[in-house]
Amino acid sequence: MTGKKIDVDKLDLDLMKEKTTENPGTLPYAHHSGSALIKPEDKGKITGRAVAAMHSQTDMQMAQIYEQMRLLADQAKKIQARVEVSERIYGASIAFEPLINHRYFLYQKADGTDFMSMIAPEEWGRKKDWAHFVAEVKLLADHTWEILRENT
Repeated sequence: MTGKKIDVDKLDLDLMKEKTTENPGTLPYAHHSGSALIKPEDKGKITGRAVAAMHSQTDMQMAQIYEQMRLLADQAKKIQARVEVSERIYGASIAFEPLINHRYFLYQKADGTDFMSMIAPEEWGRKKDWAHFVAEVKLLADHTWEILRENT
């Protein structure tokens, strides 16, 4: 091994101390030739990516909320339809006591009055006592009526 010998007595330790640090990881630049290359980041590019990611995420969340709102609106329409048919049924002539979870049939006579029956439209014989089949319904526990089949 040949090379220059370093004379330790000639080393200026104070000058060398100025060129080094005790915490090299805190320097904003490479502190020796073997250090990793440190490039300043393009802040506009970073911000642009963050904003694009934020918009993508919030658009997805807004779509989920919209879908939930649509589902709730559909449920509200179904409840409203149950209320309307329930009011019509309770205004109709019922010659029996309806039981919960049983199916019944709502008809309209030629004079415009409604009546409930336990007989389905296809079960009537030649003598039918109605002019128009309205709906097949089921009495629910809350005493509203679920429409199972509607004559459209």
